[in-house]
Amino acid sequence: MCGIVGFTGSQNAAPILLDGLKKLEYRGYDSAGMAVLGQDGIQMVKTIGMIKNLDNKTQGGAALPGTAGIGHTRWATHGEPTDANAHPHMSNDDKFAIVHNGIIENYAQLREELKAKGFQFKSETDTEVIVHLLDLYYEGDLKKAVLKTVSRLEGAYALGILCAEEGGRLIAARHAAPLIVGVGIGENYFASDVTALVAYTKNVIYLEDGEIADITPDRITVYDGIGKSIEKSVTRIAWDIAAAEKGGYDHFMLKEIMEQPNAIKSTIEPRIQNGEVVLDDFSLTDEDLRQINKIMITACGSAFYAGSVGKYVMEELCRIPVEADLASELRYRNPLVDEHTLLVVVSQSGETADTIAAMKECKARGARILAIVNVVGSTIAKLADHVIYTWAGPEIAVATTKGYTTQVAVLDMLAVYLARRLGKLDDQRNKELVEAILQFPSLIQRAIDLNPNLPALAQKYHGHNDMFFIGRNVDYAASMEGSLKLKEISYLHSEAYAAGELKHGTIALIEKDRPVIALACYEALFDKMMSNIKEVKARGAQVLAVVLEGNRQIFAEADDVIFVPRTEALFNSLPEIVPLQLFAYYVARANGCDIDKPKNLAKSVTVE
Repeated sequence: MCGIVGFTGSQNAAPILLDGLKKLEYRGYDSAGMAVLGQDGIQMVKTIGMIKNLDNKTQGGAALPGTAGIGHTRWATHGEPTDANAHPHMSNDDKFAIVHNGIIENYAQLREELKAKGFQFKSETDTEVIVHLLDLYYEGDLKKAVLKTVSRLEGAYALGILCAEEGGRLIAARHAAPLIVGVGIGENYFASDVTALVAYTKNVIYLEDGEIADITPDRITVYDGIGKSIEKSVTRIAWDIAAAEKGGYDHFMLKEIMEQPNAIKSTIEPRIQNGEVVLDDFSLTDEDLRQINKIMITACGSAFYAGSVGKYVMEELCRIPVEADLASELRYRNPLVDEHTLLVVVSQSGETADTIAAMKECKARGARILAIVNVVGSTIAKLADHVIYTWAGPEIAVATTKGYTTQVAVLDMLAVYLARRLGKLDDQRNKELVEAILQFPSLIQRAIDLNPNLPALAQKYHGHNDMFFIGRNVDYAASMEGSLKLKEISYLHSEAYAAGELKHGTIALIEKDRPVIALACYEALFDKMMSNIKEVKARGAQVLAVVLEGNRQIFAEADDVIFVPRTEALFNSLPEIVPLQLFAYYVARANGCDIDKPKNLAKSVTVE
């Protein structure tokens, strides 16, 4: 959540900051602002609403001359979205301006202390205490003032700092929130995401917790938490700006849905060698694996639903107890975790705050940690004992699509890999599963091609206020993600239920013309699902069924049908989610929703 960007060089900073902020819109925000150091000191402009308002207010940046500056998109945590609460925040004497991503947990105490010293607060934010602390501690040594300031902060922060007395100099500081430094020639940058920088540089430095970057146009110096300079490696970004543009599609989400065959191909092909799943980054020995008596999968949002798919597949193939836990719940329990537990952590960004906390809790109890993430150098990737990257490429739309499907593909491969290592798969069964995995890209493309009627189905169903998804086994896991996609971008109320639970209460909500989306691809339980479909039909529901290609029995009960290509039964959830992503997209479009940036949501949830 929130996006920050900074620039110092010889060019006018404001247009570059605006461009960076536009690239960060997908993270979710309710206000935006910039501060630029010019001949007359720091000039600041901020506004509620879209970045285009900031663009108009600054005449595309021309109204803010100066070659060093900072920008911010805010997602409110303290105080309503107002101009006063928007970032940047300035000190009372206009000497400092800062932007901040994160939450300062001890801000109330600091606020009272600073007010007693005469500092005046203009906002309701936790962030404003930081700029006043800087002003309090600054005595001509900016680095020293920053070190003193961050030592007082409890919580999470990624900070960008601009000082009127330090022309051309920026400070970036990080703790428990993502922050990178972009390395240029005669100009340098910082941002919360490489997406903001990739048009200008592909060379970046990933800051670690507690580190501070001192940035001028010609120099970047990184310090640790006590002010000692440290050497940092420069990482080359492997993708370019074209990957972050729409490429002719109306929305990033639609583009990213259509990119899934190639994304999945990138995920699986390097890891299938000579008919075996090979995971080079997973280094547990056979003896280590034999000591594992429980697998736990933890994540938030769509990543949790990917983990729920993984639970079914791993438990079936590995014959080890597998739990799927919401990270936001796991972190606050007293979990039964020890050195015999393998914790699989799933996150697209690798910066999800609740997931990081749950991971740290389990690691402290001795669990072995395997991370499945998309972002190289992310916090989760660095904290884990082992990492499998999904290689999904940049995902701009807030509602994940290829991020989710590449996670499921990795979990499917992990299940086969572990089962093989544990001696649970013979050669023939392993061959069947690996061949099915190799078909994932073509299966997803087939799932798209089979359903040209999805826009028409969306037109039929988009006017309903409530929908229900039902399924069993892996179909149930997929139904949870299908329901989430619909609700988060179309704003319709949608719920997913295990089909067998209908008669235990949920069926009371089924009434005439209520849409029920019934996932019935897991053929071992197809007859059970048909009974559930009859139950809701008897109460007047309209049924949109999702079944395997070639199934004709479904026409006896369903009002409408979505077809999914046939594959290994345990892997059904991968191709069947794709038409549900498209259905959600077309429903949202029919409802006139802001598909790529749905209200109240953020791409990377870096605060609790």
